Amino acid sequence: MTATSSRIAAFADRWPKLVALLLGAISATGFAPLHLWPLTLLALGGWMVLVARSPKGSRALGIGWAFGVGHFVVGLNWIATAFTYQAAMPAWLGWIAVGLLSLYLAVYPALAAWGAWMMKPKADAHFAAPSYLLAFAGLWALTEWLRSWIFTGFAWNPLGVIAVPHVAAPAGWIGTYGMSAIVCLFAAVMILAWFHRRVAAATLFGSLLALWGAAFLSQTGSNIDAAVRAKGTQRIPITVVQPNVGQEDKWEGSKADLNFEKLARLTTPKDDTPRLILWPEAAVPDYLEAGYPAPYYDRSPVEARMRLIKLMNPDDLMLLGALKLELDKTGDVVGARNAVMTVHADGTLGPRYDKAHLVPYGEYLPMRPILSAIGLSRLAPGDIDFWPGPGARTLDLGAFGRAGLQICYEIIFSGQVVDRAHRPDFIFNPSNDAWFGGWGPPQHLAQARLRAIEEGLPVVRATPTGISAVIDADGRIVESLPMHAAGRIDTFVPKAHAPTLFARYGNMLPVGFALLLLALAIAFRRRGR
Repeated sequence: MTATSSRIAAFADRWPKLVALLLGAISATGFAPLHLWPLTLLALGGWMVLVARSPKGSRALGIGWAFGVGHFVVGLNWIATAFTYQAAMPAWLGWIAVGLLSLYLAVYPALAAWGAWMMKPKADAHFAAPSYLLAFAGLWALTEWLRSWIFTGFAWNPLGVIAVPHVAAPAGWIGTYGMSAIVCLFAAVMILAWFHRRVAAATLFGSLLALWGAAFLSQTGSNIDAAVRAKGTQRIPITVVQPNVGQEDKWEGSKADLNFEKLARLTTPKDDTPRLILWPEAAVPDYLEAGYPAPYYDRSPVEARMRLIKLMNPDDLMLLGALKLELDKTGDVVGARNAVMTVHADGTLGPRYDKAHLVPYGEYLPMRPILSAIGLSRLAPGDIDFWPGPGARTLDLGAFGRAGLQICYEIIFSGQVVDRAHRPDFIFNPSNDAWFGGWGPPQHLAQARLRAIEEGLPVVRATPTGISAVIDADGRIVESLPMHAAGRIDTFVPKAHAPTLFARYGNMLPVGFALLLLALAIAFRRRGR
């Protein structure tokens, strides 16, 4: 060991949690918009060695928790900006929210670190025991999966998203959380190489390369099969509209007509070709359905729909984000739905999708009676909560195929975005990223790209301020509009692939992969005794 290495080790032994905190912060630079994934691998490797050096399990748990705090504070910094749009709260309060959320989310890396430490042979002095490294990867995947559904889940920035799109082909087999395990295993290769375990490093690297190659070839074969099946089928023409309406203007009543004019100007037909028009989440403040109390209408539903059909060709169809109200038996409004409405060119409404996975504190206030009593109701806009829909649904759009719907935040939940019994031709993801700061929208887009790879389906995103994009079934961006720019995309929906393994079996596969890694870890540990 060199003198420099000795000094680093001594500092790490003296301040392990501080070093872990810094490594966690560095690891988050691999996410969009920075994409510094080599730093993520280095930080993960350093953290895994730091955990292995812990003299006891409680130290490993604390080091894991400190790493998680740094990882999430940096990766989720956009939430501080989002808070400023909730009743104009100050930015410093947003940073408190980021910190508190990170303190909770850090529990999951802490559990992974503690569990991996328990799997480390006590006699191994090189901190590169296969049982420890395999357990670390498997436990990270399992805890990340748990994070996606406990307390309704918060699956933002899974570690595997740093592989999008270039080396993410295995996501079609083992899903997002399996890809997160793969990232940990690449960090393990670096550790094995550093401690001169060249045979083990080469074996693990070769196995990962073989997995990627097999998945890539399978993906390529699926592409060819899908192209053959799709030959001669009608392509779906779309117009994606991004009006560049900022969050500060979106709900400003005096600017409602100007906002609509921006949408209208970008929607006007260029020719008489029938097309599917795709507008963002909550595109219009008007209620398109009849039957609500009169004070809720700025204009009648008929007038609101007439404004839309004036922008359409006779055979066009529009999907747009709109609101629906829920009434009790007395006719009072008791809830709302964040919905996507289908509007035909004759003004009639088609099938509707209601958002199922709502944003806590954004679209509803958990424990509202308690939190309202202590003055925290301002965290959620409005006096009524949104109600969740039944879940992933496929809408039959006739000549425009079958669309799967996922509104904004929903797209981040791996394995929950498609009605598997009614596989769509593509996923439409209307979003409102205008309040996500500079880091949120590119991170959101990266996760949508990972959904495309997992499901073998193209994804189309329409947002008010960007990033709107058309993503093919391999996760590649075919066309896009940058942030803070008005524009439209006139193109065709890319072809879907045949259902991937993940599309058939969902999160059974990444969980099974993680358990396989744990089983191998146990086998190595027993052999080493």
